[in-house]
Amino acid sequence: MNHTRLFSPYSIKNVTLKNRIVMSPMCMYSSYDRDGKVTDWHRVHYPSRAAGQVGLVMLEATAVTPEGRISYEDLGIWSDEHIEGLQEVVRLIHHHGAKAAIQLAHAGRKAELEETIIAPSAIPFEGMKTPKEASKEDITRIITSFRDGARRAREAGFDIIEIHGAHGYLISEFLSPLSNKRTDEYGGNADNRYRLLREIIEAVKLEWSGPLFVRISADEYHEDGNSLEQFIQFAGYMKEQGIDLIDCSSGGIVPASIDVYPGYQVNLSDQIRNRANIATGAVGLISSGLQAEEILGNGRADLIFVGRELLRNPYWPLSAAKELGVTIERPKPYHRA
Repeated sequence: MNHTRLFSPYSIKNVTLKNRIVMSPMCMYSSYDRDGKVTDWHRVHYPSRAAGQVGLVMLEATAVTPEGRISYEDLGIWSDEHIEGLQEVVRLIHHHGAKAAIQLAHAGRKAELEETIIAPSAIPFEGMKTPKEASKEDITRIITSFRDGARRAREAGFDIIEIHGAHGYLISEFLSPLSNKRTDEYGGNADNRYRLLREIIEAVKLEWSGPLFVRISADEYHEDGNSLEQFIQFAGYMKEQGIDLIDCSSGGIVPASIDVYPGYQVNLSDQIRNRANIATGAVGLISSGLQAEEILGNGRADLIFVGRELLRNPYWPLSAAKELGVTIERPKPYHRA
């Protein structure tokens, strides 16, 4: 009998995850033809983690527009031509009993491309090219691109969508006073800075009725940036809009010296979960089953997002189960191991 929280099911709307382990979205820079399409790398990389018994496999930041890529090797979802490859990855993930998620993203001023890049204000990220300030027409087009991305994600068969609002990419740039110096309705006070995310959520919901997550950088590591208190307010807005879970990361909006240690971001998840009363995911140097069980057991998060540890060990859930003294399912051909 399994009595651990880490390996207990978790239901969100019409989707039930078999455990609380999520493969965190991590850029693979492996669309080698620069067309944003799925390659053999993705067909092996993601289903391997599903075979390793991750409950939810989330694909990397997937660009909703060509200029919204971080690099030319990013996955894309800006064209209907992307659907077929993504559909195949979803099928392979499902084959191993996991659920599939995709992170819809726009890189904003952190796009490393030759073309014109856009941001809320014409302020470059340190050492990078200066972006064009987004016009109202650009903003409308971006919102529509997220809506179209959600439609394609639905057609590809994904179970969950996450909107990337973290790490200094476009939505994060609009949220932060460090990068958003606009004087129109998309800049200035906190409600105005939240407006782009608000409108993207509403647009996505026109095409998507399943579970919807948002990833945020809940600590900007700068005295003039958004505080945790501000993100607790934003989390309240997201809850009102029907967001099911906030994936709580940090940093990336400006260069910063970050004190990194095991579980260094868990407090952000804890505070947002318990003060905004919304489900959260904890992420950041979570590397053992005992550590994950503590976070869940103390009510500090609802899901555990694992990144680098799953790069090192695609079968980390089996290691975590062994550490916690429970037996979990595994692919039948591996039983003799």
